[in-house]
Amino acid sequence: MKNYFKPAVFLLCLWPIYIITFQIFYNKLGPEPVDRIINHFGEWTLIFILLTLAMTPLRKITKSLEWIKFRRMLGLFAFFYASIHMLSYVGLDYRFDFEPLIDDVLKKKFIFIGFSAWLLLIPLAITSSDKMVKILKKNWKKLHRLVYIISIFGVLHFIWLSKTIFFKPLVFLIILIILLLLRINFRKFNLS
Repeated sequence: MKNYFKPAVFLLCLWPIYIITFQIFYNKLGPEPVDRIINHFGEWTLIFILLTLAMTPLRKITKSLEWIKFRRMLGLFAFFYASIHMLSYVGLDYRFDFEPLIDDVLKKKFIFIGFSAWLLLIPLAITSSDKMVKILKKNWKKLHRLVYIISIFGVLHFIWLSKTIFFKPLVFLIILIILLLLRINFRKFNLS
C-alpha cells in the first residue's frame, strides 16, 4: 500500500467525530443526548479495539505486512475514543462529581470493568512509540498483550450495560471470539 493510504485511514478514523458533530449541529441526538454521546464513543472504542486486533489475522490471511502499518494508529484511536467515552461519562453524566462516580465504579460491575479497561489502555498508549519499543524490548510485546484482556473487558462492559438489547453486544462478542481464535497457533496443539 502506498504512503497516501495512512492519511486516508487517519481521516476515516475520525468518522465517529464527524457523525456526532453532525448530530449535535442538527439536533439529531434524540431524547437522551448525553446517553447518545456516551454510547456512541463507547461503541466506537470497541470497534477500534476489534479493528486493531484484526490487523494480525489480516496479515496472516493476505500474507501482506501492510496491515500491521495501521495497527498502532488504530490502537491509539481506540484509546482516544475510550478517553472521550470516559470523559463524556464523567463530565456529562456526573458533572465531575467524583464521590457518586467512585461509588458507582465500586458498586456497578459494568462501570468497574469499563473503567478497568480504560486504565489498562493507558500504558499501551504511552508505550506505543518506536522509542518505547526499543526501550522495553521483549517486554513491549508482553505489555501489549493486555489488549486481549482489554477487548474482553470492553465486550463484557457492553454486555453488562445492555439490560434488554443484546444483539449489538452479541455481535461484538462473536467478532472478538473469531479474532481471538484466529490468533491461536493450532500447530502447537498437533498431537500426531
